[in-house]
Amino acid sequence: MQPSLIRRLSALNAWVYRLSGGRLLGRLRPGAPVCLLTTTGRKSGQRRTVPLLYLADGDDLIVVGSQGGAPVHPAWYLNLMAEPMAEVEIGTRRFPVVARRLDDNEVTKVWPRVLAMWPAYDEYRQRTKRRIPVMRLSPA
Repeated sequence: MQPSLIRRLSALNAWVYRLSGGRLLGRLRPGAPVCLLTTTGRKSGQRRTVPLLYLADGDDLIVVGSQGGAPVHPAWYLNLMAEPMAEVEIGTRRFPVVARRLDDNEVTKVWPRVLAMWPAYDEYRQRTKRRIPVMRLSPA
């Protein structure tokens, strides 16, 4: 899928999600919830919102920068590495978060739960040579 199409579909998804308070497009399937993550563009300085699957881990959220196994990291991940402060929406609730990339030991601990939520992540790992980042979003 072309990047411009992905951006348009993500924008449409975010619009429907917000309009419905997360009742529509708030889950891809049972056990696979969706949040909206808003980051600051590392080049443009503009706010960018993307829908992402997330795994609740206490008060934190775990998100995976798989981009379907694409050869490059998703822009939202690069934005978080440049500016870790962001905003998350779950349903009608919005809150600030600070992001950090999990180290290999931390990924090993959460990966079985991540796969239980979305088994295709293992396939995405096999499609790419890059190390897929796993991020922890903690309420700020």
